[in-house]
Formats: sequence, structure tokens, C-alpha cells
Amino acid sequence: MNLVLASRSPRRAELLSSSGIEFQIRVADVDETVIPGEAPLDYVTRLAREKAHAVPASPHEIVLGADTTVVIGNQILGKPEDAADAIRMVTALAGREHQVITGVCLKRGDKILVDAAITAVWFAPMSEAEIAWYVASGEPMDKAGAYGIQGLASRFIHRIDGSYANVVGLPVHLVYKLMEQF
Repeated sequence: MNLVLASRSPRRAELLSSSGIEFQIRVADVDETVIPGEAPLDYVTRLAREKAHAVPASPHEIVLGADTTVVIGNQILGKPEDAADAIRMVTALAGREHQVITGVCLKRGDKILVDAAITAVWFAPMSEAEIAWYVASGEPMDKAGAYGIQGLASRFIHRIDGSYANVVGLPVHLVYKLMEQF
């Protein structure tokens, strides 16, 4: 199968590559603004669909659109706007459980499959100095929820329930299972 990843995320590309799934990249440019009142699951599946539709594809290609967000309570934490926003997000996550939700859409011609993965993640309590150190590292700046489980933040995460790959940015097993339906 010819898979097209509609994403500029290096983490998604790395996850697909490391799992042995061949693909090419065509970047999707979509507005990721949350619609007022939109539920987190609806938000990520809508964006996954929009990304899959935003790139050109031939009839024999499967386009993969995905979007990941971090949710605490019912609040969506996207990518931080600046260091102060990253501090706000990491402070909210410290010592608490949250969810990472990734919407996935595979599209070939008129056939469209949409699903999502949800993983619960627990951060250990963090001091103000630890939060400041982590944000100063720069790692949080391009990541939903202002952290990357595969990097420096791993020292603060004491438990997950669900797919680790989902927290990194793409639930590879779910993508593989959906690809089998084509």
C-alpha cells in the first residue's frame, strides 16, 4: 500500500518508520483552532479528517491524517504559545492525571476510516524549579500539552495506561489495524 502521512511531525514520521511502515510525507496545512464548545474527541477527529482531505492523493494512495491533544479535566491543551504558556500547562499537569487523545483518519478515494486512541498519563508532582528547568530546555514548545514523554519529561511521568506511541503522537497499532481494512 502507498501511505501518505499528512503531517510535518517528526515524531509521527519516526514512529511509522520504526514500525516498518513505508510512507511519504505531504504536509497538510489546516487551521487547528478549537471550535467553541467542541469536545476534545470531536476536535482531534475533525482535525484528522481535515488533514487527510487537505493533501492531494491518487486513487491507490491512503492518506493518514492525525491530530493529538492533551486534555486535563475537559480543557484542551494544545501547543504552547510561549514559555509562559508552557509553564502554565506543565504546572496544571504536575501531580495529576490527564488524557492524551489522538484522532486518526485514513482516506483512500471515497473510503474514510476515523478512530481515536486515548491514553491516561500521570505526572509526578513537580517543583517550580523543575517546571522552569523543563520549559527552559525548549522541549515543550512544539508539543501538545507542552511536554514530550520520549524526552526530558520522561523523568516526571510515573505511569501511563494505554498506548505509549499515542502519547508520542501516533497510535501506530490503531493505524495498522485501520490500514488492514483497505
